[in-house]
Amino acid sequence: MTKTSGSGDPSLQAYIAKRSALIAQDRARRVDYGKEYSSIEEDADLIVRKIRAEEDVSVWGQGEESTSIYRPNGDAPRLFPGMEFLTAKLAPSNWESVPPEFKPFPKAYSTTATSLTDDDYTPGDFVPILKARETFSSCIGVGGPQGFDQWVVDSLMIRPSEAYDQFDTSTKIWRKFRAIFEVSASLVYYRPIWLEYIRQFFTTSIEDGISYIEARINFRQQLMWDADGELNVPHRQWLVDFNTVMNEVRSSHPDDFVGARVIYTTIRFVSAEELEWYLEDCMQLKQEFPDLIAGFDLVGHEDSLKPLVDYIQPLTRFVERQKELGLDIPFIFHAGETCGDGSKADMNLYDAILLGTKRIGHGFSLVKHPKLMEICRTEGIAVEVCPISNEILRLTSSMPMHPLPVLLNQGVPVVLSSDDPAIFGNMGLTYDFFQVLVASEVNGLVTLGEIAQDSIKYSTLSEADKNTALALWKRKWRKFLSTIVEEHRSILGTDSN
Repeated sequence: MTKTSGSGDPSLQAYIAKRSALIAQDRARRVDYGKEYSSIEEDADLIVRKIRAEEDVSVWGQGEESTSIYRPNGDAPRLFPGMEFLTAKLAPSNWESVPPEFKPFPKAYSTTATSLTDDDYTPGDFVPILKARETFSSCIGVGGPQGFDQWVVDSLMIRPSEAYDQFDTSTKIWRKFRAIFEVSASLVYYRPIWLEYIRQFFTTSIEDGISYIEARINFRQQLMWDADGELNVPHRQWLVDFNTVMNEVRSSHPDDFVGARVIYTTIRFVSAEELEWYLEDCMQLKQEFPDLIAGFDLVGHEDSLKPLVDYIQPLTRFVERQKELGLDIPFIFHAGETCGDGSKADMNLYDAILLGTKRIGHGFSLVKHPKLMEICRTEGIAVEVCPISNEILRLTSSMPMHPLPVLLNQGVPVVLSSDDPAIFGNMGLTYDFFQVLVASEVNGLVTLGEIAQDSIKYSTLSEADKNTALALWKRKWRKFLSTIVEEHRSILGTDSN
């Protein structure tokens, strides 16, 4: 007979101790490691982990097996946690269309066009929107007024068939992405819609549990249409409206909403000379609205548009001008939203850091740069990770393939951004947090809590306002934990791990 190793075997105990030490060393830089959590946080975290493990079988698995079980003689599971978001969440649609074009007109404008679907309709002619909807053909494949509604909604969203079939590369899906912005611009930048758009943005965010927002607004279009269809509303009025609606919403949700600030953006296809105008405009708005302007960014498809290095001169002058005027407008740059390594989009990371960016938008390729990760960790440069956006825009095939766990394991500060949630068919951040949860077996509820707190820590709020926002978050966090534990305490049982 031979002696079998058991829990009392010194050699096994020594190995387990070394194993535990190695795991501890590997995870030491994580934001959720080595902290003392309250008993309710530990219970809630364990409950969520158990629910996730059960859902791996009951929701995502096949029969009584987990999605992670290898079946050499069977089919791989079609569904798995962290899979393509739109396939998991939405019903696919095969309705294809040419995108509509909207444009506000003065009341005096007249047209002879009466229907978009008449045989004699001339492409490019505008039809009043109510008439266009009313006269939309009811023939098969068009669908009458309801078909018109679906046509418009589809032109403002990315459908599963588009994300995962028709536009199956990053470059292709970005074409659809840009087309959506072209359709939406004349809607959003029409002042009556703009006011309601902001209100809906705030209220849906509050409904999702978001208490503070730093929103990127694209100021590329220098004027907005007014209610009379005249293109005459300047950027200053955009911020007046933003501030007015924000204060109205905040007054009606005093216990749920701290407020919002604006990251001034323009698109990285402008020339260096054109950028000077936007930077000066940003500083003028900052002087008038010091509590609203949070920072400055350049947005757009990094792989195909201008890199930050093309704008070094105006951007460095912007920093010097702020010193002269006594302003503080930090850069909050998009950088590294790419699969490249050494490409111009990837190299944006170097320039963003050298220019003193406060946070990095996306930073998808950051994990390829150990020194840059170290700088982000030591200097407190948070990465705004956009899980759903990264997957739908084809930077990654699914959350298990996302580099987020690398950032967390390296101790790089991480906050979450929904990027463009309405385009993806969801508002707020709940789905993005779920994608983080299923991206790694190490991640748990307390991980999500740490990321949420860091969104306040790495915001542009003053220290006093950060404390106020954090106090509000902690009250809501404790209530959330209590709800989880009270409703699911039976799940706790005895943990065998």
